[in-house]
Amino acid sequence: MTNQRVRLFVSGRVQGVFFRQSLKAKSIQNNIFGWVKNLPDGRVECVLEGTEANVSKLVKWAHIGPANSIVENVEIHTPETSSGTIGDVSSLHHCILLGRMDARRPFLFK
Repeated sequence: MTNQRVRLFVSGRVQGVFFRQSLKAKSIQNNIFGWVKNLPDGRVECVLEGTEANVSKLVKWAHIGPANSIVENVEIHTPETSSGTIGDVSSLHHCILLGRMDARRPFLFK
């Protein structure tokens, strides 16, 4: 199994509807690591890393979101199409880390 890393920008009514906490719960269920945060423009940004199958499950879920959300668009970026390093520490300000606390991936701090 190969690992995959993606960066998502989710727009719509995705703040104030437990999107980040719901994504955290889904990431634990699917053995996904990364981070998620609210952006000032109303979007949610997240980085997901795990097996291709598990990342795919969370990307599909991100198109729907939790019960009270209204997802209008999901931009998907891979490391090849992203600008900058998606695991950069400066990106972690005011974010929620995903995955189990005892099993952090080293990419988070590259």
